[in-house]
Amino acid sequence: MRTLVIGDIHGGLLALEEVLEKASVTSEDTLIFLGDYVDGWSQSAETVTFLMELQKKMNCVFIRGNHDELLYNYLKHDQDLETWLIHGGEASKKSYQKLSKKEIKQHIKFFESLEFYHVDAKNRLYIHGGFSNHRGPKYEYYPHMVMWDRSLWEMVCAMDPSLTPGDLYYPNRLKYFHEIYIGHTPVTRIGETTPTRFANVWNIDTGAAFKGALSIMDVDTN
Repeated sequence: MRTLVIGDIHGGLLALEEVLEKASVTSEDTLIFLGDYVDGWSQSAETVTFLMELQKKMNCVFIRGNHDELLYNYLKHDQDLETWLIHGGEASKKSYQKLSKKEIKQHIKFFESLEFYHVDAKNRLYIHGGFSNHRGPKYEYYPHMVMWDRSLWEMVCAMDPSLTPGDLYYPNRLKYFHEIYIGHTPVTRIGETTPTRFANVWNIDTGAAFKGALSIMDVDTN
């Protein structure tokens, strides 16, 4: 049995189907999705429908992304933010026009079921953006900020690679987990095209729907 982590999808249903096929995914595998299932490519509603059906057949963990939250607020509370529309929201609105009211209610329930973060049996953390509290995401003063945080990734990108957990200046928030898997901030921003690691943080967002591909990775073999 494998544990496979999937980066930000952003409405790219065809890309999602392709990476699952390339990875030869079976019902024995655990799939951990890091959030941002919507906003970007043209099939946001279709992507969520696919994921809802997938979880009936496979062991799936769905993390909540900031774009999922923005779309949820639109569907549930009719919040129509200009910044959201510019960053993929317009494509999601068009996609959701194809759904019935009943289907939209089912999607709202899916969004409400998403987890802020997940820790597996090997003490690996899966979270969309990151966290700033030095004791971990459980202690964040504003829980929703784990969807928006970029400070964790910026910190490890700027760290001295020679630092080890025993060093005085090694960041405390990296010590609580064996590894940390994030999305949210595309690695294309630092010129990378594949999942990238600094310290014990893996960034799986390879820019799908905007400047790159969608990635899936076996967390045991990398």
